[in-house]
Amino acid sequence: MRNRSVTFVAPDQVELIEGELDGGSLKQGEVLLETECSVVSAGTELAILSGNESWAKLPRVPGYGAVGKVVGLGGAENGVRLGDRLFHYGPHQAFAKATGVVLPVPNGLDPRLAAVARLGQVAFTAVRVSNVELGDTVAVQGLGLVGNLAAQLMGLAGCTVIGLDISAKRRETARACGIPHTVDPKARDPVEAVRALTQGSLCECVVEATGVPDLVPTAAGLAGKAGEVILLGSPRGEFTGDTTALLNAVHLWGNCVTLKGAHEWRFPRRDDGKGHIKHSLERNLRQLMDFMLNDRLKIEPLITHVAQPHQCAEVYANLRQRNEEYLGVVFDWRTANQSS
Repeated sequence: MRNRSVTFVAPDQVELIEGELDGGSLKQGEVLLETECSVVSAGTELAILSGNESWAKLPRVPGYGAVGKVVGLGGAENGVRLGDRLFHYGPHQAFAKATGVVLPVPNGLDPRLAAVARLGQVAFTAVRVSNVELGDTVAVQGLGLVGNLAAQLMGLAGCTVIGLDISAKRRETARACGIPHTVDPKARDPVEAVRALTQGSLCECVVEATGVPDLVPTAAGLAGKAGEVILLGSPRGEFTGDTTALLNAVHLWGNCVTLKGAHEWRFPRRDDGKGHIKHSLERNLRQLMDFMLNDRLKIEPLITHVAQPHQCAEVYANLRQRNEEYLGVVFDWRTANQSS
């Protein structure tokens, strides 16, 4: 079967490459999907495209989450039928073999929105690992796609949310998604701005969603006494700050801040039928898509660009150079697949 794949062929070089579908026949438990939409994870994918991620050697077909219709089955598939629409942790490809995290998309949910559930899954981890309670105040540093979704989910958990980002466009988008307070860290000292919004108490929880190591001390400064900082963004780059000051924020009772990692793979893939483990990747995804379907999670304002696969080189160049305009990007494969 002929296939087309968005491919990182070398650092900063992207092409749509046509070839044969890899791997031959389907194995037991695999399904073959004709992709409808796939979402771009800008932070991870641009890091891979730079050639600096040791775990992701180039050339490579990138991708994070995708939605497609079943066109092939490999054995018994627990009720999956040809034509079913499924979400999976899939690549930017016209056809993809899906296994592992695969689950049905609810009827009525646009596949453009459903694909974004993968980024919602990443954001959901911040809520799951935190100790937030109804009425807490949460600050979110970085209002990109993951940060915005984390802020929305914290709001759904009953928290008052303050979003921080230097981009006016991203702050505006956050407000359109229901985030009640936003702060420009360049225009005003972020700690003092949050102190004013919280009548001096600061935050029970701070989500660091930028992945910039030098912003972790700022996140610790936004947390109130015995608060927590959730490291949601994958750290990239060097830390050039005062390590001792950061450690004192954790150690001394004056702050006594707790740092927590929030990587999605800390949770099991599937539900535990015996109930020993409450949360799983699949449970999170079902809840996320239910939130989307019922408009409790705002996704439309986050999708700034729907691109055709042949525009892939332009898309990644714009994600690097015009990142204030390019917030959420989805590749729509439907028209491209029909014309091939």
